[in-house]
Amino acid sequence: MATGGSNNAGSASHCKHTFVVEHLDPELESWQLLEYNTIAAECAAAGSRFILSGMSTSHPDLPQVEQIPQHVEDFVKAAGVSQDRVCLLDPKGESDLSPEDGDLFDIFVFGGILGDDPPRDRTAELRVKGFKGRRLGVEQLTTDTAARVTRIVVQDKIPLGQVPYVDRPNIEIAEGESVEMPFKYVKGRDGKPIMPEGMAALLASDADKGILDLL
Repeated sequence: MATGGSNNAGSASHCKHTFVVEHLDPELESWQLLEYNTIAAECAAAGSRFILSGMSTSHPDLPQVEQIPQHVEDFVKAAGVSQDRVCLLDPKGESDLSPEDGDLFDIFVFGGILGDDPPRDRTAELRVKGFKGRRLGVEQLTTDTAARVTRIVVQDKIPLGQVPYVDRPNIEIAEGESVEMPFKYVKGRDGKPIMPEGMAALLASDADKGILDLL
């Protein structure tokens, strides 16, 4: 059984927000481990809670991530949170995410395979749960970027249209060799794209594969 933290019903109310990623893939790839560890670290720094749901067994390479076997709808029910207080980040949501949503919602839900290029509608598996939907724009984002943008909007109160990005950055993986990422990333204070620590090394280690084969 998955472990890594309590899924006590009252826990969601003792932090700013709870971010739940429902892992939708039958396996955990190396790049997903990097993304999930990054989300966990950033949520902890922001005083928020991060849960990886739908994990039948805990993964040893995610020691700082709260992993639970329940699916998100069961977690929400056990937590005693009204479904109206749960937001699904959904490309087909009813409106764009706004700073005001930080007061309207306690839990933000993401599908764990957001970074497909071209995008597949994997969020449809969560849409049927009945949560209110919010959009993060028209472009597909990696899961860690989606969580990061959500936190910037609902906690830092920066409107979605004012979040700075680096679009399809070229990442150097060896001297004179780089790879273009097929997504956009939040721009850091140094002007560089914010990506999971270790991603460049992972790309370099699998340089014989195409970027879309890896991600």
